[in-house]
Amino acid sequence: MGAVAEVELMVRSTCGSCERVAAQIAPVVAEAGARLSLVDVDAHPGLAIEFGDRVPVVVIDGEEFACWEVDNAELAAELARGGQVDSR
Repeated sequence: MGAVAEVELMVRSTCGSCERVAAQIAPVVAEAGARLSLVDVDAHPGLAIEFGDRVPVVVIDGEEFACWEVDNAELAAELARGGQVDSR
């Protein structure tokens, strides 16, 4: 069995879409046995610059997976593969 995937959701406190996506993906991440953490990009100057207004962003084990919209089936499949993001 592989390591537990780390799923980070890059958010802003003023972002309504961020709240929606966090609520949407939380059950998918939990079902996959992965860990979800919300990262407020405004609390980290480097992240605020990197992501700008491009939130929410889902990052799996350090690799960007999705921006703005997340397909639950694709997220579940990615986590089932062990979080190795397909860079097609």
